[in-house]
Amino acid sequence: MNANKSLITELFNNSTLVQIPFFQRAYVWNIDLWERLLEDMEYVVQSRKTHFLGSIILKQNSVPLGAPYATCKILVDGQQRLTTFLIFLKVLCLKHKQTAFFDIQFRILGKELALQHGKNDIDSFNKVMSMSEANIIENTNKSRIVDAFNFFIKNIDETKLDLMTIVTNVQFVRIDLDIDENEQQIFDSLNSLGVNLTTSELLKNYFYSKETISEYEQTWVEIFERDDEVKRYWNTEFETGRVKRAMIDIFFDAYFQIFIQNKNYNINNEDRIMYSRVDNLSTSYQHFVNNYCNGNKRILIEQLRDYANCFMQTFRPEYCNMPISSKSGIERINIIIFGLKNTTLIPYFLYLVKNISDIEKLNKICGIIESYIMRRMIVQATSKNYNKLFTSLIFNNVSDGETLSNRLSNFKDNTTIPSDEEVKNAFRSSKLYNIQAKGIIYLLESAIRPVNCATTLFGFNNYSLEHLMPKKWRNKWQACKSDELARKRDLILLTLGNLAIIPQQLNTVIRDSEWEVKKQGKDNKRGLSVCAAGLYTLADALQKTVWDEEQIVNRADWLCEQANKLWHL
Repeated sequence: MNANKSLITELFNNSTLVQIPFFQRAYVWNIDLWERLLEDMEYVVQSRKTHFLGSIILKQNSVPLGAPYATCKILVDGQQRLTTFLIFLKVLCLKHKQTAFFDIQFRILGKELALQHGKNDIDSFNKVMSMSEANIIENTNKSRIVDAFNFFIKNIDETKLDLMTIVTNVQFVRIDLDIDENEQQIFDSLNSLGVNLTTSELLKNYFYSKETISEYEQTWVEIFERDDEVKRYWNTEFETGRVKRAMIDIFFDAYFQIFIQNKNYNINNEDRIMYSRVDNLSTSYQHFVNNYCNGNKRILIEQLRDYANCFMQTFRPEYCNMPISSKSGIERINIIIFGLKNTTLIPYFLYLVKNISDIEKLNKICGIIESYIMRRMIVQATSKNYNKLFTSLIFNNVSDGETLSNRLSNFKDNTTIPSDEEVKNAFRSSKLYNIQAKGIIYLLESAIRPVNCATTLFGFNNYSLEHLMPKKWRNKWQACKSDELARKRDLILLTLGNLAIIPQQLNTVIRDSEWEVKKQGKDNKRGLSVCAAGLYTLADALQKTVWDEEQIVNRADWLCEQANKLWHL
């Protein structure tokens, strides 16, 4: 086994074929991770600093006689990040009109792709790699690879990204295995042995020493470790994308972001960019103390208790398991943060809760932020700039509803507020991730259902998303008159007008049945009329004797009407 640092241009050297095992799982990265990669690449160009993208494990493979490549490697680990990085580079080369660079670097003799995918993704990967223009691809097979390509087409700003700066500063840890080494044993060892120090543990060791044990017990222990319940809260892990972070580490990130927005410190732009990143957060704390606090750690420790208590009282993932209020407030914001994974809101809301004692004033701001986030989610607007947006609100001390509305209304580019017409078009056409569609319908349901409704609203996590017209409609539903109409049906059944939340999954037999059976059930298998009884967002649909494209559009328009009433600024 040999381990060393490697650039992408060293990994693919025009004479090496990297093969993903044929039956390897499909590509699964999503928008959270694509956004993070894009932010990282912009940071690389801004800072000109080396960026570590992760590890790649390769195993030597035999080379067939007459092959156009000299070396063949099997990709044991790193499929997701390597695939994403190549898609990113492909789009960047297209936008810079430097396709020759891509083909020379990532094709063998300028022809065969140097990364060969397996069964699940080979067609989609080859398709995006064959593109000669920076155009959106129709994703008829619902491929995540095509989704990733389309995401970068929409979101890469080539003026902010220099190709050569990226390929010369992004590094991998490359681990090469001989042909007779046991890759499973090595992979398991690398991923299971040892426990990395968390941000909070590094900060604890930085803030305190054996000479300050008394202060440590009065502050740190009392705040984070005073009893089992408190320790459970701070150690609770929350997943953002595919990265799990403990609540205590999320807190220290939010706490730091608030501190560095203080204009009295006059932080320069280069340091501000470095401080905005969650990786190496403990190093950023130390740099901040040394460069802006004259080495005085107490400046950060003094307010730790107040902010930590505010954080613990405010941010409660368990709200996702409980019925929530129909009125705007922190309960609903917790669904947006933890249920819909918008953790970039946390620093701003920690700042608000710490500085606003008037609950009505705070609830008004909660309603404005909920409206802003949900309208943008409906139209599939990017969340890429949310961190910059919400920390700018802290920097400018925005803590009242009128000022907040004005600022959000005046933001441009990738942070604008969608119009009512854009929202209406999106309700008819957006194909959202399941968790986003579920969140939109759940928050609508919780807000518009009658006060005297006989059925109980469950928590967000207790609902699943259901397609009223099933994806497998061809089995038992009426056929379309043409292939074109069938294709349009395949698309419209993915839109919000055809989606519903129900508190339990339907039996598979019922789920794909014709409409009347799906509603009423059959052979002791309960249909929607029982499983979804009392849900206001579904009540009208269950009265329909026919469910087709026209009904889907009508329901989308009705949901849109409710959304525009609820989510307005």
